[in-house]
Amino acid sequence: MIPAGTLPQQPWMTAPALRAVMAALAAKGGTARFVGGCVRNALLGRAVKEVDIACADPPTTVIELLTAASIKAIPTGIEHGTVTVVAHGTPFEITTLRRDVETMGRKAVVAFTDDWAADAARRDFTMNAIYCDADGTLYDPADGLADARAGRVRFVGEPGERIQEDYLRILRFFRIYAHYGHPPADVAALRACRQHTKGLTILSVERVAHELLRLLAASDPATVLTLMTEYEVLQHVLPEATDIDRLRALVRIDGPDPLPLRRLAAVLGLDVAKAERVATRLKLSSRERVRLVGAASGAFGHEPDAATVRNNLYLYGAEAFTDQAYLRWAESGGRPTDTLFATLIERARTYLRPVFPLTGDDVLALGIERGPRVGELLSLVERWWMEGGFAAGRDACLAKLTERAER
Repeated sequence: MIPAGTLPQQPWMTAPALRAVMAALAAKGGTARFVGGCVRNALLGRAVKEVDIACADPPTTVIELLTAASIKAIPTGIEHGTVTVVAHGTPFEITTLRRDVETMGRKAVVAFTDDWAADAARRDFTMNAIYCDADGTLYDPADGLADARAGRVRFVGEPGERIQEDYLRILRFFRIYAHYGHPPADVAALRACRQHTKGLTILSVERVAHELLRLLAASDPATVLTLMTEYEVLQHVLPEATDIDRLRALVRIDGPDPLPLRRLAAVLGLDVAKAERVATRLKLSSRERVRLVGAASGAFGHEPDAATVRNNLYLYGAEAFTDQAYLRWAESGGRPTDTLFATLIERARTYLRPVFPLTGDDVLALGIERGPRVGELLSLVERWWMEGGFAAGRDACLAKLTERAER
């Protein structure tokens, strides 16, 4: 390949762990290059979180070279040419150049090659098919450099063919566009995405959830979700997203470190039952489910009274209360000058949850048999304690428990 320019040396390129890996791969004259997101992000001045390496040697040779250099090599996806290495405690993925022999919408049968252009031809987007030597020399067989710099998200080659090789690329297109694209979006790509939406049905819900949450972390996800709706994609993966305007308002106020789950709750319309259904369908983790449902719970108006604030903080916790406050702020228009909700969010940040002074043992000590009545009595007294502003001490709570138990 003909060099296409030079990438100034980056701190990650000169890190001891990566230098050791690249030196091992070149020990017998082989060629290894950085590829994908690390090159794209470095070119755009963005943070590089993961480094992927492509090489011309087959995976068995890769393992031999790394082992000879005392670098741990793990054949995580060796049938597709991928080896994970751990050098100085840092993991990297090394993938042998390959071409697709047969594709099945998500999985593929591949053949290894030493042809860099053939490897580029089977990649998803032009900006992800830029290669970089250890010294910073760039190679651009898919014309991705200009696209990356201009914010053009284009498929390599014919969009429909790339999508049919892996239908997840439909969601990846919108996610990459959300983070790296400048309008207008590529029309050929959009039309191909709409044409092949039926292929989305073969994707695992875990992969769908992963792409959606990463998209929602972008600076302007509402515009991209609207585009997905226009091209009949969002209806296939998140038909419950009925309130994109609330998301748009939330983006104005949720700060530089947005939480995708809070943004997901926003588009669901503050509907607890809907949040439960989406969490189940997308197979969210237990923690993700709790956060999503918690954000949709605990309704309060634009000017909640002190008791409502106090009780919601206690019942839902500071994390969920913060999400609730942000979503109600967005519902009221998302004006950054609205100090009421900012004050509530600050209160949650410093909140210390009071501890209810009774336990089940206190109920049993009154001669109540184990069973549902124990929990019922505790709940009754806890509600009384809450209504009193959490002021009653243990003695007062015990007296109230005795009174309720004797009824």
